[in-house]
Amino acid sequence: MTAAMREHLPDSLPDRIEDVEMLEELLSRPDAATTSDLSALDGDVMVLGVSGKVGPTLARMAARALPERRVIGVARFSDPETRRQLDAWGVETIQCDLMDRAELGKLPQAKNIVFMAGHKFGSSGNQGLTWAMNTYLPGLVAETFTAARISVFSTGCVYPFVPLEQIGADERMLPDPPGEYAQSCIGRERMFQYFSELHGAPGRLIRLNYAIDMRYGVLCDIADAIHAGKPVDLSTGHVNVIWQGDANRFALRALAHATVPTSPLNVSGPETLPVRWLAEELGRRIGREVTFVGEPGPTAWLNNSAEAFRLFGYPEVPLSRLLDWVADWTLREMPSLGKPTKFEFRDGRY
Repeated sequence: MTAAMREHLPDSLPDRIEDVEMLEELLSRPDAATTSDLSALDGDVMVLGVSGKVGPTLARMAARALPERRVIGVARFSDPETRRQLDAWGVETIQCDLMDRAELGKLPQAKNIVFMAGHKFGSSGNQGLTWAMNTYLPGLVAETFTAARISVFSTGCVYPFVPLEQIGADERMLPDPPGEYAQSCIGRERMFQYFSELHGAPGRLIRLNYAIDMRYGVLCDIADAIHAGKPVDLSTGHVNVIWQGDANRFALRALAHATVPTSPLNVSGPETLPVRWLAEELGRRIGREVTFVGEPGPTAWLNNSAEAFRLFGYPEVPLSRLLDWVADWTLREMPSLGKPTKFEFRDGRY
């Protein structure tokens, strides 16, 4: 093991995440395997759509793992503070409207790309923008970067609901989701698949369910409801969750495990989690009585991530620690992004 790899070995997990600065350091901490996989690749790393919920810490993780390489973050940067923060973390930033073909063509031809742009919330009221961002834009990107490895953020919502005894949909299951949002995400995947096969460009389609940050995520939605004295909706009775830092590592390491043509890779935690049980555990930690509304059905959007665990091992942060962190963060009324996941919606309308 090299000195650089030893430098990125994870410290022991803290009992509490004190503040946003500590949270973002943890979310962006590469482990030795991530450093090793990225170091084995040739070329720089570029993150398209870097300014969303997940992008900044993923780009920072890449920069920490590859201090001698260019790590480039691209977005419109409507919030200049996000750009300032990325620059301070050693991520080179480029302001670009990815939907502008001319601007897109001027970007560096990086050999490793993480594609994170997309449109979800508000999609039911603006279907045209949803399809443009989730299907048309991926086509533009895939035909522009024909020689790059591309790790594409997708969603487990492309799958149909599956019976609970099935332990989630695996990558062999054909997509068949409700709602235009998830259908447009199939369009995203199909665009990257087409151009990957056409040009022999390797990639992976990261079907993610559900990343957990202290400022958003399914556990935060449940904890916020409990803290506010509101009932927890059981309409979606079971979920999968994964620490966002682990999702970041898996998505970056997928670049070293890309296939031609690109292929799906489920990313989530190993447990099928009853929402009622999660609420009771969070309620016990928060010290509040939990009430419920709705009844769980026999099916749910569940993601079988066995193949990701075969490639990368199990997530570093266990569920019990996530519950402790989220409950403590909620009790102290720490910052939230104010973006509910709407995991309880079963009609695909966001």
